[in-house]
Amino acid sequence: MNTEDLRALQAPLKDKYREAPETALITLKAQGHLGEGLTCRIETGKALVEAGLHPAAGGDGLAACSGDMLLEALIACAGVTLRAVATSIGVNVRGGTVSAEGDLDMRGTLSVAKDAPVGLKNIRLRFDLDTDAEPEKLDKLLALTERYCTVYQTLRQPPEMSASYTVSG
Repeated sequence: MNTEDLRALQAPLKDKYREAPETALITLKAQGHLGEGLTCRIETGKALVEAGLHPAAGGDGLAACSGDMLLEALIACAGVTLRAVATSIGVNVRGGTVSAEGDLDMRGTLSVAKDAPVGLKNIRLRFDLDTDAEPEKLDKLLALTERYCTVYQTLRQPPEMSASYTVSG
């Protein structure tokens, strides 16, 4: 895809959202089903994933770790966003890799230490790019990728959250 193709693809959507801002608000949904033992089956739309405990929390390593899945979602979103931004601003990226690491203190997750945080403390996102672009262009590419990556921004500025339950049967 080139810059013109991307602009042609997105132009009608941008026009629609400018004219009717309420149409730009969408609700993303995900659903899982409680599985056998300590697992939850997640329907991704493209595949079925069974999530379970990380080995550091007592899992057997056969099921996907939800923390890994969070990092994978970040990688996927950041990679797609970087590609779109590169196309939009005319930076030729021939290929590369996107990787993410997150530090997790299992004492918090396993309630071993009340002062230990639950959740990822530090997340590092890295792009290793095959490109001849100048550093100034790459700085702009990275800044715009950070700015427009939905998952990156959600993690950086957490939304208000709530949890509830219903009982069936």
